[in-house]
Amino acid sequence: MSLNARIIIAASLVLAIFLALTGIALDQAFRDSARAARQERLQGQLYLLIGAAEVDEHGKLSMPEQLSEPRFGQPGSGLYATIAQQQGKEIWRSTSSLNIGIPSTPPVAPGKSSFSRQSDTTGVPFFIYRMGVNWTEAGRSFVFTFSVAEDLAAFNTQLAHYRRSLWGWLAAMASLLLLAQVILLRWGLRPLRRVAAEVRAIEDGEKEQLGGDYPRELRALTENLNGLLQRERAQQKRYRDALGDLAHSLKTPLAIMRGALSEQARGVLLEQPPGALANATTLADTVEEETGKMQRIVDYQLQRAATAGPSSRLVAPVEIRPVAEKIIAALAKVYHDKGVSVAVEVPGSLAFRCDQGDLLELLGNLLDNAHKWCTGRVKLSARGETGKLTLVVEDDGPGIPAREIERILQRGARADQSTPGQGIGLAVVASIVQAYDGEIGIGASPLGGAAITISLPL
Repeated sequence: MSLNARIIIAASLVLAIFLALTGIALDQAFRDSARAARQERLQGQLYLLIGAAEVDEHGKLSMPEQLSEPRFGQPGSGLYATIAQQQGKEIWRSTSSLNIGIPSTPPVAPGKSSFSRQSDTTGVPFFIYRMGVNWTEAGRSFVFTFSVAEDLAAFNTQLAHYRRSLWGWLAAMASLLLLAQVILLRWGLRPLRRVAAEVRAIEDGEKEQLGGDYPRELRALTENLNGLLQRERAQQKRYRDALGDLAHSLKTPLAIMRGALSEQARGVLLEQPPGALANATTLADTVEEETGKMQRIVDYQLQRAATAGPSSRLVAPVEIRPVAEKIIAALAKVYHDKGVSVAVEVPGSLAFRCDQGDLLELLGNLLDNAHKWCTGRVKLSARGETGKLTLVVEDDGPGIPAREIERILQRGARADQSTPGQGIGLAVVASIVQAYDGEIGIGASPLGGAAITISLPL
């Protein structure tokens, strides 16, 4: 199910529940209000009825033939009135109530009133308002119960009309809200659809990265996707370059080995000429030297191709000091006989966002070369400032000649050009630094040997 469908279904359910509860609450409020209005109306009719009554000194009650409310004189009008004595005996009934079975109730105490909903024997419902009246005449008191009743036909009609109107408007509002919601969702999710379209275009080779101005909530996603795409392309380029350099670098040693083997073959055809043993020794030395060189070339190019390169913000920063301490502990065992003293000046909180394998390879090669060429002291320092990470590895060895510094720092220097003894270490370091858009510098150290400075953007 699509994200758009999920949101529409969820919002529709919430809207339906909200409107249903709102409708029920409004219906109950209107019902209570209409009931209260009926009660007030019946109360007013009852006061008019009391005002029209007359009682003589013997307690005989009389009512005028024409009351102020015409419906009391119309049979079956829906508004009815009765008057009963204290014992509950009915003494007067309005013309409208003839042949109407108004529900009977016990008399009401003087000064008290009641409002209720009751049904007659046939099940017809009524609203009934009753009041007990203590009538004093010629020093005598007479108690009467005045009752006014109204059937619920008009009330139910009014309530049904209101309900039809209420639910009709709520349904119309729900439809409009759903339509507005669909329109807003399509507008709000348009950036996501654009991201999906651009990703498909990238998969089809029509674009190289995500473009356009995206909302703030999606900007981090698109930037990270672009970072991943750039990183993948850089990785592929390194693989292609490494394979091309590997093929080019292996041509020379292979040509030398083929030439040496050809000379040896010609010597065999000449039936063991003088100096054959010397030629065989020379061939073995040549093969050993060239295969060793080929091994270094392969190691360098494989490491160069495996360099991860700049990481996106999806990759967690790697703390530098623990990695350095792990490498130093391993090198202490390798160079145990030398007794190298290593000074580490790296803040514990300093971290660099990169592939941990790249950092291990970078520091490992720098520290290994320093251990290899030092007399007895090595120093590693690091600091992060002005948006850059600076690593410095120093030793007290003989240093690196100026001509080798220029060759090592030359862009694209190959491992088969490395100085004997240096191996591919510095070439690998230069390749990793280049992959992270950093800089490398080689100079003299206050310790007396070489100082290699690496600067990487944070």
